[in-house]
Amino acid sequence: MRKLLQKLLTGPIIRLANKYSSRPDEQRVHEALTTLFNKIRKEPGKRGQLIEFDPSSKLIIFSDQHKGNRNYSDDFALSEKNYLAALRYYNEQDYLFCSLGDSEELWKNTLIGVVKNNKETFEHEKLFLERNAFIKIFGNHDLYWDNDPLAAFTLEKVYGQKIRIYEGVILQIPLKDQLLSVFMTHGHQGDLQSDGNWFSKWFVSNIWGPLQAYLRINPNTPAYDSQLKSAHNAIMYEWTAKQSGLALITGHTHQPVFNSLTHLERTYIRLEAAKEKGDQAQIQKIEAELAAGKISGDTSPRLNYSKNTYFNTGCCCFNDGDITGIELEGGKIKLIKWKFNPESGPIRIVLEEAELEHLLEA
Repeated sequence: MRKLLQKLLTGPIIRLANKYSSRPDEQRVHEALTTLFNKIRKEPGKRGQLIEFDPSSKLIIFSDQHKGNRNYSDDFALSEKNYLAALRYYNEQDYLFCSLGDSEELWKNTLIGVVKNNKETFEHEKLFLERNAFIKIFGNHDLYWDNDPLAAFTLEKVYGQKIRIYEGVILQIPLKDQLLSVFMTHGHQGDLQSDGNWFSKWFVSNIWGPLQAYLRINPNTPAYDSQLKSAHNAIMYEWTAKQSGLALITGHTHQPVFNSLTHLERTYIRLEAAKEKGDQAQIQKIEAELAAGKISGDTSPRLNYSKNTYFNTGCCCFNDGDITGIELEGGKIKLIKWKFNPESGPIRIVLEEAELEHLLEA
């Protein structure tokens, strides 16, 4: 019976989840981002950190792990091997680690269950904290860390020492005699379905979670291959485009974005360039790539994004076990993926990269 229901319901349920899981309001999103950014700059240490960041320094940003309790509604379970391998790599390489929200799935699960079933991941994160190299940002699914009076006590028990939780962080990076501000926050602010919405939390906990566990559905498809920019990512971009000397990095949407474009949008750009050159071999190759993928959204995307300063980490809970994140290293910004190879184990793959200096030219 379960297999029959999986076959019949997986597609419709994922489409409904994508349609109703996010309801961003442009004005609310823009106002929330502006307010938080200004608060951090004026009063660093309250809602967020203001960090002087040397271009030669190293930072890894992961978000949306959604650590669960290892039942069939645990989206993180398949990605755990890649996540642990990634944390070992970045700790050995002395990276600063920013966990950009929704690290723990506390809408579907109890905190006790999440802590009990994720001891190894917390131990790996703890290694960064011991080097004073761990930044923890809250999102909508782990809002508990910000609004519960016992959160500080719980965090100290989990990590073995006190740790502050923030809503955002601003990196100030000196480049070309100019200052680039990199603003990082989870990105749920201004989303009517996510920003402290009690009904969404109740629905996920009491309806979606049990249904997902029974049908064993993970709605997090590898979005870096097959989707155009979501409405929420587009709204984030519009806010960033109004700023000067600033780049924005968020999570929340589970859709990787690099230099304001998704992987699919870049593919369309390559197709247009091939058509302009009359390169028939390249045209056929790209069209075959598009035909082989499952394209969602408009097939004529807006490609004239004039600024390249919006980025999204993606998530650490794709249904194939892959995880994506953003690296800052050696004066560059990179979109990376960790993928499990049956022969060699987890491997790191650079999907996109650009010089940080180019962000000042936008």
